[in-house]
Order: sequence, then structure tokens, then C-alpha cells
Amino acid sequence: MIIDTHIHLDDDRYNEDLDEVLNIARENGVERFIIPGADPKTLDKAISIAQKYDDVYFAVGVHPYDMENFEDLDFQMYVNHEKCVAIGECGLDYFRLEGSDEEKESEKKRQKEVFTAQIELAKKYKKPLIIHIRNASRDSKELLLKHNAKEVGGVLHCFNADEELLSLAEQGFYFGIGGVLTFKNAKKLVNVLPKIPHAKLLIETDGPYLTPTPHRGKRNEPLYTRFVAQKMSEILDITEENIEKITTENALKLFNIS
Repeated sequence: MIIDTHIHLDDDRYNEDLDEVLNIARENGVERFIIPGADPKTLDKAISIAQKYDDVYFAVGVHPYDMENFEDLDFQMYVNHEKCVAIGECGLDYFRLEGSDEEKESEKKRQKEVFTAQIELAKKYKKPLIIHIRNASRDSKELLLKHNAKEVGGVLHCFNADEELLSLAEQGFYFGIGGVLTFKNAKKLVNVLPKIPHAKLLIETDGPYLTPTPHRGKRNEPLYTRFVAQKMSEILDITEENIEKITTENALKLFNIS
């Protein structure tokens, strides 16, 4: 059994064949699916999907690219839903900063404020965090430590292979591994993977994005977690069966899913 801990089933690219996508994944051992909350505009759609399927769950949160919608999101309305398992995807992303140095610093400041607010919400509602970090490892780690996010823990979604973040395992954080691991240019992640405690590994797709080899260029989907598990098995010299067992137990524990 595999749990896809990060799959954007509320994306329009699944509109026409969602039943088929889920069924073929289930037939191949993928038995749980978690939709991260990235854009409040699609949150109701995510909830309706989670309500329709027993094995689909959702999180509520605001991605740094969508933070202009943060103030409009009533977390309390969603966070107590029986299928809500986390806060996020939230975090810091400095990859697309534009403008003058002053404008970039202003953008960083706002991202930090929105991320901090979601850390505090996670603690308030006792939900783990789904954390997005891109080109912002140091600031992200600093905020997680400063605001005692270890109270709830969480997952570093699409782990960026920055060794500076490995110490967060001791703070209760997990590391989401997806299709990037299968890319030819993923040498850094391949080298860092063995340094992550097995008890802190999770599998994800981030579908419809980051499709693993050999399907790069196509829409990603939960079935392709199989390729991630195979690559992890190869790198860590652990049977695929044990990779599935380890990552499933980790996901069930972190997200409090039975």
C-alpha cells in the first residue's frame, strides 16, 4: 500500500477522468490520497472530492503564490471537517521574486507573515503542516524553529535536498519524496536521500506536476508513486515492499489517518 501524500486532485486536468485516475491507482496499491490546500479558490472543490471518496483527504492552506487570498480564507470553516488532515500547503518561495531589492524584501516579509500565521493556525487546531520551500531554506527553518512548529510537525513537501533542513527530522518533520527523485539531474536528492531517517520518509506525486521518469512531459497521477517507490528502493537498498510499509506507516502517523 502507498499513500500519495500530495496530489492536487482539484486541478482542472483531472476533471474528465478523476474516477479512472483513482481506480487505476487503487488497483496498483495506492490506497490513500491527500489534496493540499494551495489556492482558496479551489478549496470547496477539494472538499467535495474528499467527501465523495472515502480514501481522499484534504488540507486547508495558502501557497505563497496565492497569499493575496489569505485574508479571505476562513480556516475555522474548514479545519474541523472530518476529512481535513493538515494545514497547508504553506511556506516560502523566493524563486519568482521580481522588482527592486526593496520590492523583493517586501515580498519576502509578506510571505513570512502569511507562513507564520499558518504555523500558528496549525498549532491552534493541532494539525500538521504541509510546507512548501523553494529557494528559502534558511528563512523557512528559522520560522519553524522560532514559532515552535515542532508542536504539530509536518512534511517538507517536495523536499529540495538541502542538507540544512535535515535537522528538522529531530523536530518532528517528515520529508516528501516525489518524481524529482527519478530525474537524471536529481543527483543532489539521490545523495541526500540516505541521510533522511526512514521513519521520516513520505511518498508524494505533486500531480499533475513533476511527473517521474519514464512519463515526463505527461500529466502526473497517483499511479506514478510506483516509480518513486521503485527508485527509493534502489537507492536505499530496501525492498519495495518495505518502502511501502515504512512510508505508509509514516503517513498514517503524521496525518492521523486510520
